[in-house]
Amino acid sequence: MMRSTTSRFFFLALLLGAFLSVTPGLQQDGVAGSKYEELATFNNVLSIVEKNYVESVDDKKLIEGAIQGMLASLDPHSNFLDADTFKEMQVETKGTFGGLGIEITVKDGYITVVSPIAGTPAYRVGIQPGDKIIKIEGKSTKNMSLIDAVKLMRGPKGSKINITVYREGMTRPEDYTIVRDVIHIESVKARVLEKGYGYVKIASFQEKTDQDLEKGISELRKKGDLKGLVLDLRNNPGGLLDQAVKVSNVFLDGGLIVYTDGRVENQKMRFEATKGAKEVNYPMVVLVNGGSASASEIVAGALQDHRRALILGTQTFGKGSVQTIIPLEGGSGLRLTTAHYFTPDGHSIQAKGIGPDIVVEPVETKADEDSKKEDEDVFMLREENLEGHLENPDEPDESAEPAEKDEKSSTPVDPRETYGDPKNDVQLARALELLKSWHVFEALAKNEAS
Repeated sequence: MMRSTTSRFFFLALLLGAFLSVTPGLQQDGVAGSKYEELATFNNVLSIVEKNYVESVDDKKLIEGAIQGMLASLDPHSNFLDADTFKEMQVETKGTFGGLGIEITVKDGYITVVSPIAGTPAYRVGIQPGDKIIKIEGKSTKNMSLIDAVKLMRGPKGSKINITVYREGMTRPEDYTIVRDVIHIESVKARVLEKGYGYVKIASFQEKTDQDLEKGISELRKKGDLKGLVLDLRNNPGGLLDQAVKVSNVFLDGGLIVYTDGRVENQKMRFEATKGAKEVNYPMVVLVNGGSASASEIVAGALQDHRRALILGTQTFGKGSVQTIIPLEGGSGLRLTTAHYFTPDGHSIQAKGIGPDIVVEPVETKADEDSKKEDEDVFMLREENLEGHLENPDEPDESAEPAEKDEKSSTPVDPRETYGDPKNDVQLARALELLKSWHVFEALAKNEAS
């Protein structure tokens, strides 16, 4: 009991010390007194649990649980990272980690798939965006934290894991057995679509994404002059803010890329594009969908506001908040939402997303039609659907609404990895068509002027 008592009072003293150190003067107005009362209640509950719970409990586990609960009450993206998770997160930004290969969030109290990563174990067995993982190894995920879910799903290469998935349209949940693997995320893929027209897909924003992007474009240029480029950000869950800025900088010749606004002064930042030789001499189409989140929305928003690219696809996820990683003693850390970010024109995409200039839904294949009939919103999981999400600080903005809708292809589907092939990808085919049309109309305008 000595260890438990010492740990508890150290925790309470730490909270009080942190509170009083950042709130000078509040001791006189009674606010500090109320904090003392609330912390005393916490201490009392902790003592009752330790003495009366049916089984003996670990005080460290209780306190970490309290911290996790506190952060979970804020928003879906703030959480406590124990030492193992914190270390894994640092590894993950480098593009290599062990697991299943899915981006997850919490919706309706269940672990929900935002997007599977192409080529990974989860992708290969057929996990789809919007899938609810209702059990992991027989354990219900109802009200399970993201951190706990990640811990259960991570594991050594070659080990098996059983998950139970519910998908809209299923008559009953389906069990999947997945063999874990080392997940290598290839951040950037580039290829030529047709002579003069390039395609670049960014899967996520990692430490060297900007360098990989420039290498990819360089390889495209070796195969001929670029007359147009498709930048594919579909199912890109985001990543590092600085990489979103650097990627945007590749395509912009000066001007604001994004700015952030938070309560603390050092969270009020502006990121500008540099002047100089850039990839600015050809038209662009950016592809987005409901799986395009965070950093990918920063890029799409910047290129849209600067009229540098046409945005095509479906409404994006709508994650418009910035998370700061704060290391703690003992190797743990906090992921804390500290700011909203805004596009160059001053729009927040929080819980709203980036509205494409031209809406083009993916078309369901014949095999899909024969095997299932999905509800219209199967793949429409967005920030606004997440419990406890931050509200959009902007007033409703009509400019964020889509300008045009292609009514010929309106059935939402699982956007599987047919990307890079216009024959199997209606959105990419439409993007290529628009780029080729650009040059036709440009020539017509020159003829008319002459």
